Order: sequence, then C-alpha cells, then structure tokens
Amino acid sequence: MPADAAPDDVQRACECARLNDLCRSGQLREARTVFTRGCIDAFCDPEDQLSLFAVQAALAAKVRTHEFSGDDDPHGERDFGVFEHQRQKLFWKIDYYDPTLSFGSEDPTDLSKTHRVLTILLASEY
Repeated sequence: MPADAAPDDVQRACECARLNDLCRSGQLREARTVFTRGCIDAFCDPEDQLSLFAVQAALAAKVRTHEFSGDDDPHGERDFGVFEHQRQKLFWKIDYYDPTLSFGSEDPTDLSKTHRVLTILLASEY
C-alpha cells in the first residue's frame, strides 16, 4: 500500500486482506479454490484419485502459510502469491466475483456482493 494512500483505501485494503486470509485458510463460505488443468497434470497421476487429493492438499497448505512481502503485496490485499512445489514455480490469485460468478464484484469488502475464487496455477500458465 503506498504511503500516501487515502484512509478509505487503506481501510478497504485491510478488509480485503482479512477476507482473503479467510479464503486462503478455507474458512470463507463465499469462496472456492480451483486448480488449473496444467497444475494438476504436472503433479498428479491421472489414474490415481488419491494422488489428486494429496497434491491439492499440499498446494493449498502452501497457499495457507504464504508469507507476504511488500514486493508481492503492493496493494495490501494479500490476493496473490508465488511459491514452489517439486521445483516448479506456481502462482495463486484471488479474484472477486459477483454471487453468480458471472461478473466482477462491485464491492469486494461486502460478502453479500462477493464470491472469491482462489486459483492455483503453474507460473507458465499465466
């Protein structure tokens, strides 16, 4: 967050960060996590459903415990991160949609107007 940010912008970013932390931890009902096809293909045996669940759990755990720096969180919303898994670089990103998941949310701080989608993907897919 820039040092000269308006108080309303700081308050909005802090509320988004709080809600995004809940999303990353799996505690937000108005959220879902998705894994890209490339991400799943890179780490899973397509014939082994157990490996799919294990990989999803391992990747989600890394997102949950992500530590932020100013470089990867310039707006203070904690909505993006970079990490490695099995020597592969991955990104995760939280996007804000309306409750029908058709359009962007008009107010990401209002849970009645927002559904969060956490996407985990290979950096090469970005």
